Amino acid sequence: MVQTVLKEIQDTAIKYANIVSQVIDVDVDIVDRNYFRIAGTGRYQEKINENMAAEGFIYKATMESGETQIIDDPGQNPICRTCPKKLVCAEKLQICKPIKVGQETIGVIGLICFSVEQRDHLLQRFDSYLAFLDQIVEFIVTKVYEKREHRRTELMIQLMEQVVSKTNVGVIFIDRHDTVSNANENAAKQLGLAGIGSDRAIRVTPTGDNIGEADEFKVVIDQQEYFLFGSMLEVDFDLDDYAKILIFHDIKTVKSRIYELTQVGENVHIGDILGHSSVVQELKEKVRKISPSTSTILIRGESGTGKELVARAIHRESERRDEPFVAVNCGSIPDTLMESELFGYVKGAFTGADPKGRIGKFELANKGTLFLDEIGDMPLYLQVKLLRVLQERNITRIGSNNQIKVDVRVIAATHKNLTEMIKDNTFREDLFYRLNVIPLEIAPLRERKADIETLAYHFIRKYSQLFSKSFKRLEPEVVEALLAYDWPGNVRELENIIEFMVNMMDADGQLRKNLLPRNLILPPAAAGPGLDPHKVRPIRELEFEEIRKALQIYGASSQGKKVAAQKLGIGIATLYRKIEAGNLSN
Repeated sequence: MVQTVLKEIQDTAIKYANIVSQVIDVDVDIVDRNYFRIAGTGRYQEKINENMAAEGFIYKATMESGETQIIDDPGQNPICRTCPKKLVCAEKLQICKPIKVGQETIGVIGLICFSVEQRDHLLQRFDSYLAFLDQIVEFIVTKVYEKREHRRTELMIQLMEQVVSKTNVGVIFIDRHDTVSNANENAAKQLGLAGIGSDRAIRVTPTGDNIGEADEFKVVIDQQEYFLFGSMLEVDFDLDDYAKILIFHDIKTVKSRIYELTQVGENVHIGDILGHSSVVQELKEKVRKISPSTSTILIRGESGTGKELVARAIHRESERRDEPFVAVNCGSIPDTLMESELFGYVKGAFTGADPKGRIGKFELANKGTLFLDEIGDMPLYLQVKLLRVLQERNITRIGSNNQIKVDVRVIAATHKNLTEMIKDNTFREDLFYRLNVIPLEIAPLRERKADIETLAYHFIRKYSQLFSKSFKRLEPEVVEALLAYDWPGNVRELENIIEFMVNMMDADGQLRKNLLPRNLILPPAAAGPGLDPHKVRPIRELEFEEIRKALQIYGASSQGKKVAAQKLGIGIATLYRKIEAGNLSN
């Protein structure tokens, strides 16, 4: 027999059937939607749980129509037409009423008279008895609702137990006597216990520190002390075993989630440093050599040369690659906020702060790499604190007395001349030497023009794909213009110009000279006396011009030529050959 909701409340159904039978003095039948007799009185009392599908024609009519059915002429009524007992029916009157939960008919209740006296008695007070029957149906339906709600509650409890057991956070239930009443497996795992059974004493005390949304708690279980980040929930309803619920994460998870929310940028491989010039090849070789180290690095280069790209490549090539890379631009954060940004602060540390507190970038970067861009913009008072952190490897959040040990590799970067800043007393000499353990210089784009075409095609592919445009051809005149330009904004400026051109590119996929910004088109005054400003200059001529300029800047001595070759991105032998070919020695 399939378990139906009426079957689940069978005891209640039998009780109500007996009440109706006693009040009205008729036999009562209650059948579920599968036509099993759930309750019965009189002749049907011994036939409870029998299936009525073969003979319960009035029950079927009531179930299908959802309406009350009355047979006062048994054997003659159309409902009885196919009944095998219609000629020998002992019943004198039948009334069947649907039992409905909402729009769903879950069964029927029937009143059956087997004598003329029972029939006449029922008909005399027909309306009153029918109203009484309606009330009984309501009682049954109410019980069904209660049963379903109870079942739903049980399922919800089971579901919650499954969720709590499978969740990746620790959950400890604490009773009103400050003992553990229950805990999930993750709690035992995080606390390094074989299991957290009930009746173990627990003491939970807030420390006042927090990270983001997570408060810090000092938790003592059986004299063992833990510091956990999470939240404590007070249970509002009256359950002795569940007065409080402690939900917590391990500190690594807390920091990891905050890092994921604040992290921008993508993983950079050494192959993402584009270019075929000798200076780029030398740079890549240095990155490979210095990446395994934990020493601090100072990257110097003009704005837009890709200092952060190189820093990320160093991180990716190091053994810290699976740990956080956290970037801070010291030039974009107000001096008053820089300390809290680096070291974090606890709740209530100062007016106007986030009331929940904040974790600092040093903590976020623990075990990984912290990139301090534009280090030259860091205020002097903070330079002292940074130097202390680099020496002692400990930080203290603002408003807290607790020292936190950190293992962070620092890579700093600047476009400023720190040596001159030291002379001007705007940058600390001791910090400079602490940062400049491994110096790294990135050449500006004008000193590695051999890479311009490679970079241009890279950005063309990037933005053509991004804007869903089909690129076909880059005109030679555009390449010549790009090579002739001085690139004060370096690679960043080149990328912006290519992005603009791809935006303006026609459907034919041709990048033409007329798409170049005006400042890239050679002005008449720059063409030189006696030259047509619209005439294209040969690349060889431009190359000799750059060599002549480099010799003027660095001198024609052997040392000067060596520096000039380095800045031009060519070998010294190549430089001598080009000087001779262009007759540039004079």
